[in-house]
Amino acid sequence: MIQLGWEVEPKLDWLSLCDAFLAGHRRPRAEIGDTFLYRDPDTMLSRAAWIDGLGLLVKTATIFPGNAPDPAIGGAATLFSDADGSPQALIDFRLLTKWKTAGDSLLGARLLARPDSRRLLIVGAGTVARSLTEAYRAAFPGIAVSIWSRSRSAARLAAETGCEVADDLAAAVAAADIVSCATMSTDPVLRGEWLSPGTHVDLIGAYRPDMREADDATLRRATLFVDSRETTLDHIGELRIPLAEGVIRREDVVADLYDGDAVRRTSEQEVTLWKNGGGAHLDLMCADWMLGVSRGS
Repeated sequence: MIQLGWEVEPKLDWLSLCDAFLAGHRRPRAEIGDTFLYRDPDTMLSRAAWIDGLGLLVKTATIFPGNAPDPAIGGAATLFSDADGSPQALIDFRLLTKWKTAGDSLLGARLLARPDSRRLLIVGAGTVARSLTEAYRAAFPGIAVSIWSRSRSAARLAAETGCEVADDLAAAVAAADIVSCATMSTDPVLRGEWLSPGTHVDLIGAYRPDMREADDATLRRATLFVDSRETTLDHIGELRIPLAEGVIRREDVVADLYDGDAVRRTSEQEVTLWKNGGGAHLDLMCADWMLGVSRGS
């Protein structure tokens, strides 16, 4: 078994990862198992996936929001052989999470955002927001990036990444071609009334049944897509709550990545919404890709 850490990152690129995700979804559908343990406000999330012909992966994340200024998220991930179940790689949790999470959102934007998108708003200023600036710039060269956050960290992140700071959230949303939300909020921060026609909405932060980043109006305005129905509809509050309250129906979610070409924009004026659920099958695809890159294959 080998260890994959940050030394492999210079060999990685975002567009190749998107291609690996698409290739992974042409394989047999993943078998997925998630386990949540809670000690409010802390969470331990263990995710496992098995894709026939590709391999197996177990990833455990510990989320302790009160850790600041230390990292709020930690964990570990192990990749296993599909042939005999033997451990193949122990992968740095933060490296894998960075690339899987931002790569998932980037793939959604490549499929759903207008190709001529020129303005990206990132809502949130944490670790994921930093990764998003890298990922989106790889697929949308020259895109202008602004950052909004309730905390003072937006100014620091903007200075370090060459982005602008957005002071007025409503105005920034209205001006954006792509709005990417990466917060730890349990209550919606994004309002549908702010969205301009043709906007692509990328929702990342909600991962628990009680968490939401977008309000009901956003869901009603947008054409809805998810990376995986299995890991989002009944598990994450972003969709679970409005489904339970009758705001949307299950059939309103048009497609996930196993539906192939159905994940697409149909008009310039359409508002599209991508829920990044970040299931373990995506970690598995990402880990296998990383291992291949490290081996030069």
